[in-house]
Amino acid sequence: MTNILFNLSIVFSQPTGISNYAKNLFPFLKTLNPTLLTAQNYPEFKCYSIPDNLTPAQGTKGHFDRLVWTQFKLPKIYKKLKSQLIFSPLPEAPLYANCRFIVMVHDLIPLRFPKLLSPLTQYSRYYIPQVLAQAQHIICNSHATAKDIIDFYQISPSKITAIPLAHDANHFCPTHLDHCGLNSQLTKPYFLYIGRHDPYKNLHKLITAFAALSHNQDYELWLAGPQDKRFTPLLQTQVQELKITDKVKFLNYVPYSELPKIISGAIALVFPSLWEGFGFPVLEAMACGTPVITSNLSSLPEVAGDAGLLINPYNVEEMTQAMEAIATNSVLRQHLSTQSINRASQFSWEKTGLATVEVLSRYL
Repeated sequence: MTNILFNLSIVFSQPTGISNYAKNLFPFLKTLNPTLLTAQNYPEFKCYSIPDNLTPAQGTKGHFDRLVWTQFKLPKIYKKLKSQLIFSPLPEAPLYANCRFIVMVHDLIPLRFPKLLSPLTQYSRYYIPQVLAQAQHIICNSHATAKDIIDFYQISPSKITAIPLAHDANHFCPTHLDHCGLNSQLTKPYFLYIGRHDPYKNLHKLITAFAALSHNQDYELWLAGPQDKRFTPLLQTQVQELKITDKVKFLNYVPYSELPKIISGAIALVFPSLWEGFGFPVLEAMACGTPVITSNLSSLPEVAGDAGLLINPYNVEEMTQAMEAIATNSVLRQHLSTQSINRASQFSWEKTGLATVEVLSRYL
């Protein structure tokens, strides 16, 4: 008999945050003898083949098809395999179908920064609360996300367990720039941001703060992350108006394999997001021994601890002062680098996996 189904319908070859979470987690679920609902083959697990067109690779259609599959096909699989529980790495599950399930919630950013016509906002307003109300239990990635679930959806705290995420310690570790093939690009010390260009990521204030650096001609600001035709042109216009075009590099998407190199080469990661469910770039930068400047809001203090400089992301002057401090104080840089490596070592996928198994086991 199959006790637990692990729903991997969202996983595809190009890594996304949720996809990475699922793929890093399921090796630690072996003790539960799960059946993976997957379009890919994992020989060391029992697998049940499902369609391969339910992922973000298919865009909006993929999301819609996955919701339809979840509602109408998944309950039949659950019944056929005589399952006791479904575990989903995102807040999706069959409603009103007599299926027991536990789901993972990564963030409620579409509710914190709602967009009237966005399908994600409607999804978060009308579908997710139904899922969470019917779930046996809810796992989330930080106490900040847990508080959002309680505040937005009036869910009892006793129904929620916050389990921090992790990083690949073999991939994200200190790297010497001489060995990383970036010397041709590196002309000056650079501050680094990694992530999308959405307004809540607060890049317009980061650019303003960088422009206000004294001796900013001695530094560069590298923005690594996929360009977005809705937001990136506004940021590029701002850079031109501030006359710092030669100081700010829009790197576009940086392959996963290259991230440790550009992180290790940076004078600091600056991540002034207005809200994050967890904040992978902060943890990955700390693992590389790169000093971190990040927001004192949401989950980011939970990740950075006392190893980063926490700033009010709405205060441009405070951001500038933090960048100035790291740029001019080598003792501070070394201190933050050492603290960062120690802090990052406290997070591991094994810890995340074992804590998740403990929760799931309670409902089997």
